[in-house]
Amino acid sequence: MLERQVMRFVEDLRHKKPMPLKVTLWDGSSTALSDEPRVELRLRQASAARYFLNPTLDKLGEAFVEGLVDVDGDIRDVISIADGLAQVGDTEHGLGKLPSWLARHTRKSDRKAIEYHYDVSNEFYSLWLDSQMVYSCAYFPNGDEDLATAQTLKLEHVCRKLMIAPGQTLLDIGCGWGALALHAARHHGARVVGVTLSTNQYELARERVRQAGLEDRIEIRLQDYRDVPGEAQFDRISSIGMFEHVGLKNLRAYFDVVHRLLKPGGIALNHGITSVDPDSRSVGLGAGDFIDRYVFPDGELPHVSLAIREMSAAGLELTDAESLRRHYARTLWFWSDGFEKNLAKLTELAGERRARIWRVYLAGCAHGFANNWMNIYQLQTIRPLRGPGGAESPLPMSRGYMYRD
Repeated sequence: MLERQVMRFVEDLRHKKPMPLKVTLWDGSSTALSDEPRVELRLRQASAARYFLNPTLDKLGEAFVEGLVDVDGDIRDVISIADGLAQVGDTEHGLGKLPSWLARHTRKSDRKAIEYHYDVSNEFYSLWLDSQMVYSCAYFPNGDEDLATAQTLKLEHVCRKLMIAPGQTLLDIGCGWGALALHAARHHGARVVGVTLSTNQYELARERVRQAGLEDRIEIRLQDYRDVPGEAQFDRISSIGMFEHVGLKNLRAYFDVVHRLLKPGGIALNHGITSVDPDSRSVGLGAGDFIDRYVFPDGELPHVSLAIREMSAAGLELTDAESLRRHYARTLWFWSDGFEKNLAKLTELAGERRARIWRVYLAGCAHGFANNWMNIYQLQTIRPLRGPGGAESPLPMSRGYMYRD
């Protein structure tokens, strides 16, 4: 009988890899993998067994999202146990799939993918992001900052790396709900163009600009970055949490656009998630498959070396690289905690299935960054200015300007 097969699997796990998990089957029978289980996994029907007997993070996530299993317990324990179960069935030593290089990434498909992820509702995001709705890695220089403070510090950290001066033009690729544009204009005197493919972000960002009285300094566009016209139009370019959507085969073309739009002597900053695998494999144990299917359609993560290679091939000079992996793990746990706190309202807004997707995604990514399954880098680059001294740089000789009081 299937029930007996599942129970034998659980008993085997208890001896090989005990964990604080209780497993309850569709017939009411149950057993635990340790003496003090903190999480209960309930298989609601017999068809759920196939997800559990050869577990990967993709299969376990799918079973949860589709309502074939239920879980009770702290989400951090749930994700840790799912990781442990996936390791039991892992035959590839945690490696994800090699990139296929076949993702479409047309203007239409990219717009569709962005709308799928971001156009849930602005209220949905507002319930677990900070008040500025910054949906990217925060910056915790001391490690004990609250989320709102850390997000403001991140915006300032970006502006300092860009060395924005009053009157300079800034292009913000993937501007979100406008937080960086507002910060750069309000605190550094920049004139900003922000572009996004999300209608919800576009509308709210424009409203926030209007409320701030900065319509003369900030323009928000519903526009693909590839369609921004002109040559050498901007003194500074920022791209925060956007190039994950570009696609590996399009990285060179993406950096070509940055080079085209950046003035000689200008500074650009690319802030994005990267693979830890030198071959740009997806996140292992099935996590990458889950994210691609349910969260970020067509999302692809390059290894930082590939990003630097394509950036350099486009004629840009890398001037600084900073890993924010630990910062993003902390950011994501803040988001996950906020999501759990507002779970009932979020489920009402987005539906049970979508709420389950986001619970798994946020906590799973927090666990993943904490365990170095993926990384995130800020890559500062310049378009050198050819002058009497050679390839001249706008940057000082040291990084001190990034960290002044």
